[in-house]
Amino acid sequence: MSRVIRVKISEKLLEKLNEQINKELYSAYLYLGMAAYFEERGLSGFAHWFKVQAKEETEHAMMFYNHIMDRGGKIILRPIQAPPNNWQSITEIFNQALKHEKEVTKSIHEILDLAREIRDKPAEVFLMKFVEEQVEEEKIFTDILQILEYAGETPQTVLMLNVKLAQRNQ
Repeated sequence: MSRVIRVKISEKLLEKLNEQINKELYSAYLYLGMAAYFEERGLSGFAHWFKVQAKEETEHAMMFYNHIMDRGGKIILRPIQAPPNNWQSITEIFNQALKHEKEVTKSIHEILDLAREIRDKPAEVFLMKFVEEQVEEEKIFTDILQILEYAGETPQTVLMLNVKLAQRNQ
């Protein structure tokens, strides 16, 4: 039986990629908590939108998992921190989500910088998908926040957003 030789991944990069799995799963957990907040208030469109967002973050975690496995690395799963659940407003939730996405963006950029520093081309190519993804993520949260800041959390604004967010497919 022949053994497949894979391009090994550096220990430092492996550690950062494993940390990113945890961050992506925390993101899913955070957004699932936000979905529950909206579900409890009868805002099923907002809840649906955040459930789709949580699913997407889980998929991102699996992409990191697969990259590590494809490179012959070892998966080290860590405990996932419990997200907050005491939000006071819709605007607060979207502000926190945007802040969180900016932290994820920073993390992705740091991993990309490390990959470039150690000249790991497969990791660079892999991470560029996430650099682009984070631009999109931050824009979406910013766009929703702009509507909330412009129109306020009036019943009309909330109901309009609830209908709009219910239409999200992926």
